[in-house]
Amino acid sequence: MNPNFDTHVKTKGSAKLYAKADGSKVIGYLLWGDGVKFLADAPTATRRRVKARGRSGWVDKSALGGKSLLELYFIDVGQGDGVLVKTPDFRHLVIDAGHPRAKQPSRKSGADFVDWKFVKDYGGTAIELDALIASHNDLDHYGGLDDLLDAQQNAELDAQTVAVERFFHAGLSWWRGAGGRTLGPTATKGARKYFVDLLNDRASAVAALDGASKPQLQGEWREFVKQVVAAKTRGGQPTPFTRLSEKMSHLPGFEPGSATPVIRVLAPLETTVQNAAGQNVPGLQDFGEPSQSTNGQSILLRIDYGRARILLTGDLNKAAQQALLEAHAGHLIDFQCDVAKACHHGSDDVSFAFLQAMNASATIISSGDAEGHDHPRPRVVAASGLTGYMTVKDDQIVTPLVYSTELARSTLLGDMVSIDLANGTKLNAAALAGSKINYMARKPGALNPSPGHRKFETTYVVAGVVYGLVNVRTDGDTILCATMNEGDGSWSFKTFKSRF
Repeated sequence: MNPNFDTHVKTKGSAKLYAKADGSKVIGYLLWGDGVKFLADAPTATRRRVKARGRSGWVDKSALGGKSLLELYFIDVGQGDGVLVKTPDFRHLVIDAGHPRAKQPSRKSGADFVDWKFVKDYGGTAIELDALIASHNDLDHYGGLDDLLDAQQNAELDAQTVAVERFFHAGLSWWRGAGGRTLGPTATKGARKYFVDLLNDRASAVAALDGASKPQLQGEWREFVKQVVAAKTRGGQPTPFTRLSEKMSHLPGFEPGSATPVIRVLAPLETTVQNAAGQNVPGLQDFGEPSQSTNGQSILLRIDYGRARILLTGDLNKAAQQALLEAHAGHLIDFQCDVAKACHHGSDDVSFAFLQAMNASATIISSGDAEGHDHPRPRVVAASGLTGYMTVKDDQIVTPLVYSTELARSTLLGDMVSIDLANGTKLNAAALAGSKINYMARKPGALNPSPGHRKFETTYVVAGVVYGLVNVRTDGDTILCATMNEGDGSWSFKTFKSRF
């Protein structure tokens, strides 16, 4: 979707949005690359009235005249991943979106930010995605994608329709087994085992949902795939399915020679093996425990735009990273990048050699609180700094930078003062002293909420939340990383040059 902006913010940082033409009151802040629509009000000598980021106000003319950028939004989805990619020509990719809304303590998933982008920022009524990508089959990655597609939850979205041009996935799937869910049978080649029941194209997905065929998809993964099967393109056609592996080389539609950026597919690593019927089929390595394999078979993408490189790693773990280092021996430069999404939320199940190969100038960790995983792990935060690309200017470190969506989140808490009942009765704090408030709280991804209670006088109201969204923007040369300040909505940002 192209929102037909009149121009973009050119200031490589932020620009103030004023309530009046005289600049007497700041009501917001725009960021480098933000799209701007001119409003009919007559401009002054120095300012123009615009609409941007869903708000109207006056902005300095000197801040305008920029171009559309490559933008990546690392969405705060708690425990999980969620990334929205907007290309300079306004193509959009959503890669994961966290746990489903119903299992989020905030009742928000990545779908809500995507909805804001298309409806509030762009001023549209439809979400139009050029690619929907599930990096792997773990709920804290694909669950929020289900929120985008589930017609029963569309009331939660302001957008009236959702269109998906292509769906990409890693292939490894949850299947129904005699003892519960399984990743399916394996075949042995050399000293390694490989999963051979892989989800492939749309036809294989339809067959895997047919109750009369085998194998059958299982559980929440099955329900998600069912939603993708029901999805439609802009033209009303069924959304195509594509299984990704490094053999594909590039994401379809983002190959060299096509409109920029170019997107390389570096993983999963696919191996041809023989299944039980003696057929040669594609296989994905079994890394041991099911969770090790689902994480280890995450899609690994490298986005190249101009001189800038951005690496999106899913939940790759140490075993998978070592396999990648082995497969790319002699050309480890494939993993070098300006910006890296940290593997597996900052888990310490990571190869130090792989971090060295990435040598990232900025690392973005997508992690959540209260989920019992203790991410990001301290030594991984340290390792991300130690293995990052260092630049120093004026006796200050410019890079490496390490961001965490969890650390960027803030909550405004307020004291309970009074309650206005529906019948008009007002109960103040003194009248409620000693009263008990009962609640049900759900940890991210938990199946069921747990009960609890607090005294009224020790209970706080969540009066506002600044989500830990990390913005990354680039014109192919300069890279900006930014988070929002909780106090006034301004931006805290750092810029640096690509080295490629």
